[in-house]
Amino acid sequence: MSAAITAAHAPVDAGPSRVSRTLALAGAELRLFLRNRTAVVNSVLLPLLLVAAVPALGIGEEVGPVGPQLVVTAIGVMLVFLTYYNLLTTFVARREEQILQRMRTGELTGLEVVLGIAAPTLLVTAGQIAVVALGVAVIGEWSAPVDVVLPVVALLCGAALMLMLAAASTAFTRTSESAQITALPLLVISSSLCGLFFPLSLMPEALATAARYLPLTPVVELSRLGLSGRTWDGDVVDLAGAWSAAPLPLAVLAGWLVVGAVLARRGFRWAPRR
Repeated sequence: MSAAITAAHAPVDAGPSRVSRTLALAGAELRLFLRNRTAVVNSVLLPLLLVAAVPALGIGEEVGPVGPQLVVTAIGVMLVFLTYYNLLTTFVARREEQILQRMRTGELTGLEVVLGIAAPTLLVTAGQIAVVALGVAVIGEWSAPVDVVLPVVALLCGAALMLMLAAASTAFTRTSESAQITALPLLVISSSLCGLFFPLSLMPEALATAARYLPLTPVVELSRLGLSGRTWDGDVVDLAGAWSAAPLPLAVLAGWLVVGAVLARRGFRWAPRR
């Protein structure tokens, strides 16, 4: 009798925690990522070449010193050309291989699957930006940021937004190859009108106003406010001025996060498209 009572009150093995399951999936995805030479080259080399084109072509001289502008450019370029595009192709490839569908039949929740698959790309994104920042310091172009909170918020929220938009874009992307076409609107329009390569202050007023509401623009605005103390129209500001100019891009970014979450929840597909 006592043995039966003891057995009834014995702790039940709940299995791996959510964090450990997500980390295990992230480790497997990282190994798969490193085995794909094309993905590694595209993720490491091409974004760095795009960033290197900024000082080589003299782009961005109107929006502040070269060092902070390089880091701002790295944040914008990595988020779009690395985080968004890589995650879109990865999600679609895993879906069409029925890997997502099989994962959903086990212990993993939907959020764990998405975060586990996205973790390697997010780590590479952060690593690339860190490499650019280190390079800026090595060549002597680093300057103390006006505020460190704004660029950190921009990077974290921007990465979350690109993850959501990549998940939402799987709704109209049939294959990983077709992602080259479906990703073009965000890759081309958003990156070209966000102020990275062409200052918004030099655009027609109507176009500049509309461009400030694109997904990547608030990320660039907040990063530039914090790193170089420059507003979207080129004014130089201090810490107080940076936060005075921050409410609009913060609100736009928050709005896009809500939109991205709704679109990802409704559009992300777990089963292959037929």
